Amino acid sequence: MTLKSIAATAALAAATFGALFAPSLAQAQAKEQFFPLLVYRTGPYAPNGTPWANGKQDYIKYINATGGINGVKISFEECETGYATDKGVECYERLKGKGATLIDPQATGITFALTDKAPTDKIPLITLGYGLSASQDGNVFKWNFPLMGSYWTAADILIQHIAKKEGGADKLKGKKIALVYHDSPFGKEPIPLLQERAKMNGFELSLIPVAAPGIEQKSAWLQVRQQRPDYVLLWGWGVMNSTALKEAVATGYPREKMYGVWWAGAEPDVKDVGANAKGYNALALNSAGTQPKVMQEIIKNVHDKGQGTGPKDEIGSVLYTRGVIIQMLGIEAVKRAQERFGKGKVMTGEQVRWGLENLALDQKKLDALGFSGVMRPISTSCQDHMGSTWARIETWDGSKWNIAPEWYEADEQIIKPMVKVAGEKYAAEKKLNRRDAADCSS
Repeated sequence: MTLKSIAATAALAAATFGALFAPSLAQAQAKEQFFPLLVYRTGPYAPNGTPWANGKQDYIKYINATGGINGVKISFEECETGYATDKGVECYERLKGKGATLIDPQATGITFALTDKAPTDKIPLITLGYGLSASQDGNVFKWNFPLMGSYWTAADILIQHIAKKEGGADKLKGKKIALVYHDSPFGKEPIPLLQERAKMNGFELSLIPVAAPGIEQKSAWLQVRQQRPDYVLLWGWGVMNSTALKEAVATGYPREKMYGVWWAGAEPDVKDVGANAKGYNALALNSAGTQPKVMQEIIKNVHDKGQGTGPKDEIGSVLYTRGVIIQMLGIEAVKRAQERFGKGKVMTGEQVRWGLENLALDQKKLDALGFSGVMRPISTSCQDHMGSTWARIETWDGSKWNIAPEWYEADEQIIKPMVKVAGEKYAAEKKLNRRDAADCSS
């Protein structure tokens, strides 16, 4: 082999090595912890996606303003998906090589598309309150973290609440419950749990899909008027929610008989309907308002310094608060990883994955972070990538949301067997082995 050919071979090997290991090298060489931010600030879902995105950005700015993550500054870059799966995948591919800490896909469809990519790229996915319900099983879904709840836990809690309102689960027998849902992976996700509950409790379940984005719902609400269900569950997002409430008003369906998922219980969903939406109920994963200490800190350290991402008056709104929570959990995962892999160092996606799997935020810790009264404690493990399955019911009084004090916990006796079966099916399809004790401790 000539000297020239040896040099060419070496150059090719170096290029191949660089291409194969670019993400890990980017993380190793980085001086800042990089968070890719997939967002949708345009299109029919923008009114809901924007405050969510603003809350995440503001929390990053707050952490940077107060010293970073044990001295490590945070960098970020937004990428607009428009809630479209193909654009979400494009954003992921574009940003993953910059040393991605984790990805919050912000859409169930995008989550489905990225679930097979994450193990290869070693980038964890946070899907707080959405995504693939079966991914609660960390023994199969090593890189997915449906923190604080899934659509199975949400659907179960709604049925629990309706049963309590009726005077007991036995009183559900013979009742009619309709699911008006976004005809997408997001909207279809609660169906298996509701079907299981219908068999258990004896109620009649009807499924009424609504084509995205949900602006046209007259045929769906004609079915509601014809079927006259005792309750309507609304699995909507963005413009679909306010449209559904307007159609309920037009058809005379009682809003107090309507219950939305936690993505159908924010200010944009009801503000255009106003007093006509009075009595409408939805799940609440978190509280709202500017009273919590973390919101006051964001105001002081970010907005009062002219560095706020959006308008000041959206601070503390339902989805803004949820964005803050999601970003806090990601940053706390980095802190947890630093405890094991090096305090004050930039963590790789694989190290952050361990941090997400070992979160332990009790009430004392939440209080110290300024999240007192905002959310429930959360604790994850190798087996449980959700960490909390609690939610409350909130009701619109015509001008504001009022959250009931009672927390509901999803019935794990129903959900865990479903999660196990779904996890085993996924593992068989993908030819995966369930993780062993050694893998869990690594």
